[in-house]
Amino acid sequence: MIEKAFWRGRRVLVTGHTGFKGGWLSLWLECLGAEVTGYALAPASSPNLYESANVARGLKESIFADIRDFERLRGVIRAARPEIVIHMAAQPLVRSSYADPIETYSVNVVGTVTLLEAIRRAGGVRAVVSVTSDKCYENREWAWGYRESDPMGGFDPYSSSKGCAELATAAMRASFFHPESWSGHKVAVASARAGNVIGGGDWAEDRLVPDLIRAFAAGRAAAVRRPEAVRPWQHVLEPLSGYLVLAERLVEDGPAYAEGWNFGPWETDAKEVGWLSKRVSELWGEGARCEGDRGVHPHEATFLRLDCSKARARLGWRPRWQLDRALEETVAWYRAFYGGTDVRALSVGQIEAYSGDAGPHGAPRQ
Repeated sequence: MIEKAFWRGRRVLVTGHTGFKGGWLSLWLECLGAEVTGYALAPASSPNLYESANVARGLKESIFADIRDFERLRGVIRAARPEIVIHMAAQPLVRSSYADPIETYSVNVVGTVTLLEAIRRAGGVRAVVSVTSDKCYENREWAWGYRESDPMGGFDPYSSSKGCAELATAAMRASFFHPESWSGHKVAVASARAGNVIGGGDWAEDRLVPDLIRAFAAGRAAAVRRPEAVRPWQHVLEPLSGYLVLAERLVEDGPAYAEGWNFGPWETDAKEVGWLSKRVSELWGEGARCEGDRGVHPHEATFLRLDCSKARARLGWRPRWQLDRALEETVAWYRAFYGGTDVRALSVGQIEAYSGDAGPHGAPRQ
């Protein structure tokens, strides 16, 4: 599904490479032989995947800077000369957006526009994948999945900022990178929306799996909010594989793929928070347990699901690991971390296992 020969020696800029998803993507690109420059703020937590898995070892250069710093960003693009930019620098947490909405909108919206303008001014980039979130849609608590043509929205500042980032990306594409004038500018810009990602190395506050793991590792009960809420859970490698496939298509036939794309799990893997918490506690063992969090919390959506039929039909992309496998790999990673195992080698091993663990056309083996 992902063409290793395509990526060998390919110059790639990853924004947000010190984050959870950005770190995994940087490791994967290293495995593919790409020449990766990372641009992000310093890691937001300690511990973090960037340091634990020594992500910097595989990078051509790791730059700590703000995505809103236009001159610095344009200079980096001119110096690194990336052919592909995968944009993941963001304020990624719903609850943090309530604490600091100005920063959330600034980073997620202004940061995206700053990057696209820096790309326009610097020149040389051929493909851009701008990553937002499944929460970018106007959530009506429907029982069916949201399609790429559904309207943008968002109740909370984070979700709204991601919807705004999608609208800003569409406006910049229409104004400066229009597919119909591709022969003149030669830049293909797409956006990508993923579900709730899980995997080893996520240490974010107020995110379910890291909260569970921290509690279990400390020998205390994990407090679980909104156990009835349904989310489209997927291993972090699932959407990353979609971003890589999409980037390939943008380089090879940009005008045909310069639009929005969903990369979510199988419909059966949209599960309740309570179900997932119980399963993680079972996999962790050692008497791990959960209890309800009866505190007062800000609004979060109750039901959310993505329709990924477009990516399956037009990109040939589909999920590989079903949810129980994703949880097994996630718990194994944290077990290794707390046991002192080399998690860089383990992470690379999981990438290699994921890459090879598929039947025809990427369908999961049963």
